[in-house]
Amino acid sequence: MNIFKTAILMALLTGLMVAVGGAIGGNSGAFIMLIISLGMNFFSYWFSDSIVLKSYNAREVTATDAPELYNIVANLAQNAELPMPKVYIIDSDVPNAFATGRNPSHAAVAVTTGIMRVLDSNEISGVLGHELAHVKHRDILIGTIAAAMAGVISMVAQIAQFGAIFGSSHDDEGGGGGLGFLITAIVAPIAATIIQLAISRSREYDADKTGGEICGNPMYLANALEKIEYYAQHSAPMPQAGTATAHMFIVNPLENSKKALKNLFSTHPATEYRIAKLREQSLTLRN
Repeated sequence: MNIFKTAILMALLTGLMVAVGGAIGGNSGAFIMLIISLGMNFFSYWFSDSIVLKSYNAREVTATDAPELYNIVANLAQNAELPMPKVYIIDSDVPNAFATGRNPSHAAVAVTTGIMRVLDSNEISGVLGHELAHVKHRDILIGTIAAAMAGVISMVAQIAQFGAIFGSSHDDEGGGGGLGFLITAIVAPIAATIIQLAISRSREYDADKTGGEICGNPMYLANALEKIEYYAQHSAPMPQAGTATAHMFIVNPLENSKKALKNLFSTHPATEYRIAKLREQSLTLRN
């Protein structure tokens, strides 16, 4: 169901992109900025793993450096029938983890020192099973494409705003007129963001389900999420955390329960919903 939902959301995002292009019409500057934006996102896709790992000062570890963590990842990768990813540790007291890499052969998982302190080995295996599920599903690719489309739409909206301020010949070039500019400049970027975040949330449910299968017990992940969510709500955010990478973590490091429209503008589903689904999955497996 979530795969179908993702496909629908991607189609909506593509349709929105086409609609925005129609609103701009013959604006040659829009075409140039589209190419620049796509180029930037293409670069981000190929190098985003190294960029994000460096931004969090993650250090790679081996079986000698962190034998328990490394062995957990190795066993989970074998269960998931995936190549062994690189393993990184981030020096942060905030419990969290993420996966990155453009495909299963170039993947990495990173955990904070906080998550290693707070969770037991079973719970860590649940978290890392979730992250390897993202790798298995190629969610990083899906997220990158969605981000690229949303980025293009935002870029075109900026062009529309400049056109509205300084004047434009788009009416003579087959553009959509004032209403089209208004929709492009205001509505389209908001809609693109909402759709992109919805795609991210739908991928989290699938990663939870597959992660529970990879680690062998969905309750390992459910228990881990409960602990991580508690610290996310009662601790200061990770100093390095930003909106560009928040969607990568197992629990959004920037989430705050008092935010308005939290569910609509969140990168992750509500943790209590995720835990409930994992408990249902556990009961199903028992029966």
